[in-house]
Amino acid sequence: MGAALIFAAGLALTATAYFWTKLSRAWLFWAAFILTRPLGATVGDFLDKPVDEGGLAMSRPIATAIIALLMVIGIFILRQRDAYENRSAPE
Repeated sequence: MGAALIFAAGLALTATAYFWTKLSRAWLFWAAFILTRPLGATVGDFLDKPVDEGGLAMSRPIATAIIALLMVIGIFILRQRDAYENRSAPE
């Protein structure tokens, strides 16, 4: 679980940099993209690792369903705005 917190903190720092700095959006995208893989792996390992090894001992299909559900919820909560939605009307 500690590793998941480290990767989640890295993603949080990347998001913070996106909103409050002028760093390259391409670099920030790739940083976030790269950090998601180890985050997903560590969370998946935590969910299906035996309890005596510090996990939750869920079956792999259940762990996969939980992660998929969280992804779908994230997609609906963090929807992107239409590019034309924020443009002002022509004068």
